[in-house]
Amino acid sequence: MYTEEELLPLSALQHMIFCERQCALIHVEQLWVENLFTAEGRIMHERVDFGGTESRGSVRIAFGLPLRSLQLGLSGKADVVEFHREQNKPGQRESDPPHWQPFPVEHKRGRPKKELWDKVQLCAQAMCLEEMLKVEVPKGALFYGKTRRRVDVVFDAGLRKKTEDTARRLHTLIDSGNTPRAQYDKKCDSCSFISLCLPKMTTQKKTVVSYLDDLMRG
Repeated sequence: MYTEEELLPLSALQHMIFCERQCALIHVEQLWVENLFTAEGRIMHERVDFGGTESRGSVRIAFGLPLRSLQLGLSGKADVVEFHREQNKPGQRESDPPHWQPFPVEHKRGRPKKELWDKVQLCAQAMCLEEMLKVEVPKGALFYGKTRRRVDVVFDAGLRKKTEDTARRLHTLIDSGNTPRAQYDKKCDSCSFISLCLPKMTTQKKTVVSYLDDLMRG
């Protein structure tokens, strides 16, 4: 169990899974570099982070809802949380207050991914809601800007464990204050930090002399 002072940004989970070095550059060294992709994502989130609520029939929608989990040691905001009014259960009286089932929806700029980056972030939001509201949140959805479609996500035991493990690793990384060495991967080419990280340079075993020779030839 973490204290309020130990809470880390929930959004850092995605950075952590994508690349631990990128996560450290952002959350340890306090660096940020924007490119087309991050700018598009920021603009998309600005549209849903203004806060407020609205109702659509049997669904109430909260925008920019603050979240917190002392169990995970995370805090942040949910883009959208839908509260679906459920039918009265057997034995429940008509006069009893209705049950509103939370359903988190995270907005992403791109397309659905085979990796778990987005799903872990969404699962963490669900676990925050469970801790805050004392209810079970079994599923949510990811909305992708490129396809303009939702992808439903079930928060099963495997995804919950991955989320808990990632949150634990995040705290260990931030507490260490160390930035891991760069390891080049194909995903580096689309990362906004590539000009600061220089993964190809730092992973190649070159002497200073050979590096300067290559630079002069280029």
